[in-house]
Amino acid sequence: MPKNIFFISFLYVFMACILFLGSNVHSASIKENMAARIPAINTLKDQGIVGENSKGFLEFRTGDRQQEELVNAENGDRSSVYEAIGKKEGAPAALVGERRAKMIAESGAGGHWFQKADGSWYQK
Repeated sequence: MPKNIFFISFLYVFMACILFLGSNVHSASIKENMAARIPAINTLKDQGIVGENSKGFLEFRTGDRQQEELVNAENGDRSSVYEAIGKKEGAPAALVGERRAKMIAESGAGGHWFQKADGSWYQK
C-alpha cells in the first residue's frame, strides 16, 4: 500500500507541476497545497469517508463532513488544474477530469472507493 500512496502522491504533484511549469506564485501555491493535503485525503479515503467520483473530484460517501473545508479546497484546486489543462489541450475541463478520474481509479489503493461512469460505486 505505501507504494500506491507514493504513486498517487507523485501523480498529484506531477500533474500540478506540468500544469504550472513556469507559472506565477499562485500556481506554486496550488501545487504546494495539493501536495500538503495528500496525507489527510488518504486518511479520509482509508476511512471510507470520501471516494473519487467519475468526474475527477472527491465526493463524500458518509454523513461525516468534518473535513468538508479540506475536500472543498482540494476539489477547487482540481477544478483549476483541469481548466488549465483543458485550455492547453483544447479540451473541455470536464473531459480532463473524467480522464483524471480513470487514472486515479487505476492506481488507487485497495479499500478506497471509486465511482464508475454510470454513477455506481465500488471498493477496490
